[in-house]
Amino acid sequence: IYCDSAGGAFSEVVLAEEKRTQRLVAIKCIPKKALEGKENNIENEIAVLHRIKHPNIVSLEDIFESTSHLYLVMQLVSGGELFDRIVEKGFYTERDASQLIHQILDAVKYLHDMGIVHRDLKPENLLYYSMDEDSKIMISDFGLSKIEGSGSVMSTACGTPGYVAPEVLAQKPYSKAVDCWSIGVISYILLCGYPPFYDENDAKLFEQILKAEYEFDSPYWDDISDSAKDFICHLMEKEPSKRYTCDQALQHPWISGDTALDKNIHESVSAQIKKNFAKSKWKQAFNATAVVRHMRRLQLGTSLEGPSQLTPTSPCHGHLLPEEEEEEEDEDLGNGEEESCKSMIFYTDSFKKPSLL
Repeated sequence: IYCDSAGGAFSEVVLAEEKRTQRLVAIKCIPKKALEGKENNIENEIAVLHRIKHPNIVSLEDIFESTSHLYLVMQLVSGGELFDRIVEKGFYTERDASQLIHQILDAVKYLHDMGIVHRDLKPENLLYYSMDEDSKIMISDFGLSKIEGSGSVMSTACGTPGYVAPEVLAQKPYSKAVDCWSIGVISYILLCGYPPFYDENDAKLFEQILKAEYEFDSPYWDDISDSAKDFICHLMEKEPSKRYTCDQALQHPWISGDTALDKNIHESVSAQIKKNFAKSKWKQAFNATAVVRHMRRLQLGTSLEGPSQLTPTSPCHGHLLPEEEEEEEDEDLGNGEEESCKSMIFYTDSFKKPSLL
């Protein structure tokens, strides 16, 4: 079995071939020892994945269990990561970015229509399905997803700070609008190669996000259309009730019309991606409890923001009540020692290293 690096906070992902069909899959191997006290988290991920069938979302194909491990058999996504592919291109335009965002919006709209909020949309969770030039983009990693049910509201701080909406960092109740904010941030990066919010000082970074302070800096944005900037402004809107929904974003002329420019912006964007998103930087994970501890330590959040009014974007989810608080955990997981994934009934020979879930 070919083992890839850890695919999550406490899981390992392997590339495998099913002996009977010779079909390649990605298998998420989760030590049960690492799940102690966190069974709800993995149950949530499985519950979410079981419900999802969309061409731009990595699917869960099967589940196996041994005495020491849980194995999630996932659709193999082997086309590489979003930033890598952009850098490798020789020609890249607004229209390319628009088509990428169109696919993401369509997939997230599907999730939202099902009452599912991803809560951790970011470039490293966007993978190409194959190495084909015209490959579709896929959304992966549902470890932080939440299924909105009748009588539920989300309030747990989670996600990656550079991509989370102001209401999350402010520790306010929030809705599926947080995903739309994240898509706005991703759109911004796709057009310039650097993030809208950045500071070495966490307190200043959080303050920027809480105030929704960002700019379209010259010269990086000089050749970008006003339509693209307008699209981003509607998604990166501070007030969730005023923020574009996926439906509204899909109807924007930069997505559905012909306002996205065909000018080659590859040189500038790829240079900034390489400068600002080195693997060592954008591979870093920032888990939910770390965000909570940061906010408490820095005394930000509600002290900088007034009371919140959450406007649900769909009437089908009923009244909103507080979500059960998640426990904080400091242990470093992923050291399951009882059983190696090599004991599985799947095998591979030699394959080119793919990007897995």
